[in-house]
Amino acid sequence: MSDRIFAMLLRLYPSRFREKYRDEAWQLYRDRRRDETGSMRKARLYCDLLLNALTGLPRAWRNSYAAAPVPALAPGNRAAPLFRLLDKEPLRPGAILFGSTLSFAALLAFGVLLSLPTAVYITSGKAKSAIESVLERVNRAASQDSADQAAATGSLADASATQSSTRNPSTMSAASAPNLTAAERTLVIHSVADNLVAHYYDRDRAQQASADLLSLQDHGYYNAIADGRTLATRLTFEVQRTTADPHLKIEFSSNIIPDAPARSSAAALDQYRLRMQQDNCTFARVETLPGNIGYLKLNSFPDPAVCTATARAAIARLNHSEAIIFDLRDNTGGFPEMVAAMAAPLFDRPVPWYNPRVGDGSHWLSPARGSRLANKPVYILTSDLTLSAAEQFTYNLKMLKRATIIGDTTGGGAHVGVFHRIDDHFGMGIPETRIINPYGKPDWEGTGVEPDVKVPPADALATAEEVARTRFTK
Repeated sequence: MSDRIFAMLLRLYPSRFREKYRDEAWQLYRDRRRDETGSMRKARLYCDLLLNALTGLPRAWRNSYAAAPVPALAPGNRAAPLFRLLDKEPLRPGAILFGSTLSFAALLAFGVLLSLPTAVYITSGKAKSAIESVLERVNRAASQDSADQAAATGSLADASATQSSTRNPSTMSAASAPNLTAAERTLVIHSVADNLVAHYYDRDRAQQASADLLSLQDHGYYNAIADGRTLATRLTFEVQRTTADPHLKIEFSSNIIPDAPARSSAAALDQYRLRMQQDNCTFARVETLPGNIGYLKLNSFPDPAVCTATARAAIARLNHSEAIIFDLRDNTGGFPEMVAAMAAPLFDRPVPWYNPRVGDGSHWLSPARGSRLANKPVYILTSDLTLSAAEQFTYNLKMLKRATIIGDTTGGGAHVGVFHRIDDHFGMGIPETRIINPYGKPDWEGTGVEPDVKVPPADALATAEEVARTRFTK
């Protein structure tokens, strides 16, 4: 803060105040500026000056600080007290407006703080709606991925019990959960602590989070909680606060969560194959648009063990296109292996490829032989329904600068932890593998993939065609 700015602050005070205290104020300011060395101390000096100005201005304007003293009430009588009277001036409109605004803001902030729960600070209003909306889309993607993958490997029943059933009330018993007893609450807390130590990939943080939960439980922090959903929310807050990992979640279902079956179902694989055959492996449209622009609408990324032939036929049909549009506006996810298979024809060299579901998250994607699409423009159409594996496809091609994303921000479902059942109504999702992003940037978890050209999803295809044709004419 320069001398000029300090002089401007002084000018905000009444003239009689400046006449009386200007020299002292300048001397104090210069002394502090000389003594306060270093950026932190200088910042504190400026904050103090601003705070003093805000708190002292109303008092200064309430008094005129008359320069001439009022004669003593009893001149010549040394025993009588001596008074000085300050001239009264009415408050200025600016002072009234400033005081009213500050009071209203303080009252509003105090009311908001009172309305928040004890330990969870984002459980009401628009923040809650936004978070619940994102979680709903993430859960829908997780259910789709786990169901498809389990079906293709003969373990659909496993996925239904461990993930989908916790989010889909139609697959659960209709029995509602009663209020928690002290013993049930203690069992849930100790089970969460034990699962953290047993399964979370970061052992040190797991130990710390477990110890914190048990310490809070020993001190009666959870004793007043009788509602299962409230307990799950509170436990989620505590483990995320300690681990700084938003993917650790304790979940509660008012319906009974079934046990996972011991054996996988071979019939599930046959059912999956039949469904893919009837639905053309979710390849909804494959055609060539005017201007020799290839268009592929894909509503999921199906199991390559079942749909590789269909995928190869679709790419071969578009192999001679001048540009290609992938329409993923209704794609809710699927198999990472199919994501890689669909991306491989777009490259002529190996590239780093990110998969948040496997190992350390990265490996190298090899180009597909015989493809003529490696140097052709690529456009991806997205919406808020674009989820999970579809977001992986979109995110990787955007990070590699291989595609232009057109449409709306995607749903934001990246990480799916392994679900561990605790009892009939509680379970928790635990990331068991450390994820490393080769691109060095945050992935799409919770935020989605931002488009390069943001338009309403309904206008995305027309916009992509226009962008592609404009590129051809340059």
